[in-house]
Amino acid sequence: APTDATVLIRGASGTGKELVARALHYNSPRRNRPLVTVNCAALQETLLESELFGHEKGAFTGATEKHAGKFVEASGGTLFLDEIGELPLDAQVKLLRALQEGEVDPVGGKRSVRVDIRLVSATNRSLLDLVKQGKFREDLYYRLSVIRIHVPPLRQRREEIPHLATFFLRDASDRLGKP
Repeated sequence: APTDATVLIRGASGTGKELVARALHYNSPRRNRPLVTVNCAALQETLLESELFGHEKGAFTGATEKHAGKFVEASGGTLFLDEIGELPLDAQVKLLRALQEGEVDPVGGKRSVRVDIRLVSATNRSLLDLVKQGKFREDLYYRLSVIRIHVPPLRQRREEIPHLATFFLRDASDRLGKP
């Protein structure tokens, strides 16, 4: 957590990868800056570049105002890219450049914008298998996986069940105002 190294969190859906990303952020020197989360699988491919890197007014049909993008929103803090394995190849090239250069090129923009982010990403897929299939860039994989964290399913962490049950009971009790 106390470093700026990129982190790749791997595990099945529902294992708590986003909780790990939040713990990394809130235990880092960036904790008082933004934590911006993007689900790469939820974004339409046509809007992905604009959402991540921003766009200028008039850059495309429907761009009625300037949009900063998630990289700029997260500047100074942490950008969490969930489902990174779903990122199309052309967006992977731009993500790699943003990581290497510390700047993004908004769609329709005339100049690059400097950003200072820590990138944490997560996937439920084997990125190495995707690299072998030609669906994920090898250079981006190594840039993303400086630190790798595997989150096993709960069935392999049974000792955590009482702690989770206590947490959820307290949370429900607080929300409902019941003992």
